[in-house]
Amino acid sequence: MASNMYLFWGSGSVPCWKPMIALEEKGFGGYPNKLVSFSKKEHKAEDVMKLNPRGQVPTFKDGDIVVNESAAICDYLERRYGNQGTQLIPSDVKEQANVLQRMYEVSNVEGNILKELVYYIFHTKKEEQDEALLKEKYEKGRTELQIWEGYMQKMGSGAFIASKSFSMADVYFFPYLAFFVRLGLNLSKYPALSEYYNRIKDRASVKNSWPPHWAEEPSKADFMKNI
Repeated sequence: MASNMYLFWGSGSVPCWKPMIALEEKGFGGYPNKLVSFSKKEHKAEDVMKLNPRGQVPTFKDGDIVVNESAAICDYLERRYGNQGTQLIPSDVKEQANVLQRMYEVSNVEGNILKELVYYIFHTKKEEQDEALLKEKYEKGRTELQIWEGYMQKMGSGAFIASKSFSMADVYFFPYLAFFVRLGLNLSKYPALSEYYNRIKDRASVKNSWPPHWAEEPSKADFMKNI
């Protein structure tokens, strides 16, 4: 079944990593794929563009079905292959509600930390950065992480971000946390998230889809240590 699938992806891309974890959890490890180079603009190449006119990855095929958006791919995999591999959306109504809540709540992590802080630092020359504004952005990011730290404290040691079992909420959340750790996030300030991170990073689906260039070269950025 995995042989009928094909994924175009980029190393270190959170949107790409999410469906890669989901594919592993559903038992589709070893699916055909192509790692594209962003620096070489390979995501704008003809083989991607003919499937995805936006020229973005992830771009995914399952037989003759094409699904392109990260969340859509994850949703598709669970809807079509719900009984295969890990059940990523629980059947229990209470757990399901919590998983769905956390899944969509992850957009706050993207907005308040990735877009507000990380992109600002990445795209603004150091000499042009507004120190007062940067302080506000760090505080906003810190507040966001404290909310998730609180969630994990409530879940308890050995649990996952939204339920007692690994779920789609973890698929959505963990790649952001790992990216921030790569950028210098000091998890000793967030003990519940630290326990969670150190456990999930060793999960087979995560290890098998870990961004290859992360293992090959350390990050030169460490600005997340200030959060």
